[in-house]
Amino acid sequence: MNTTLSASSDALEAQFGRRVAGRLTAGNLELSHEVGERLRAARVQAVARRKMVPQLRSAPAVVSNGNTAVLGAGWWWTRIGSVIPLVALVAGLVAISVLQEENRANELAEVDSALLTDDLPPAAYTDPGFAQFLKTENASER
Repeated sequence: MNTTLSASSDALEAQFGRRVAGRLTAGNLELSHEVGERLRAARVQAVARRKMVPQLRSAPAVVSNGNTAVLGAGWWWTRIGSVIPLVALVAGLVAISVLQEENRANELAEVDSALLTDDLPPAAYTDPGFAQFLKTENASER
């Protein structure tokens, strides 16, 4: 459906162009020779510019004062430009993950070292009677 619309719009555009050219040619007979030559020169310049447009689209260009500086075939610049943020994002996520794992390992190491260097054996912390003892001792201190 999209190709049908573009084909019909191209056909309408070509038909409009032919009608405009026909009217301009018919009106050209009534003009003086000097005005006709100026119009012909302008038409030649317009056609030349129209033919240059597809060449400029193939590579990015910088236009300044009518001069064109072509930067080169730039399709790979866009690929690199779209990949660099993705690589930065992945590197950032990996760095965050590594830092979080390191912090978690440090916290676990602190808990382990506190348990191992305490006066009580680690088995005492799993004894239900010890948990009750801590609760009653804390309640009596208040």
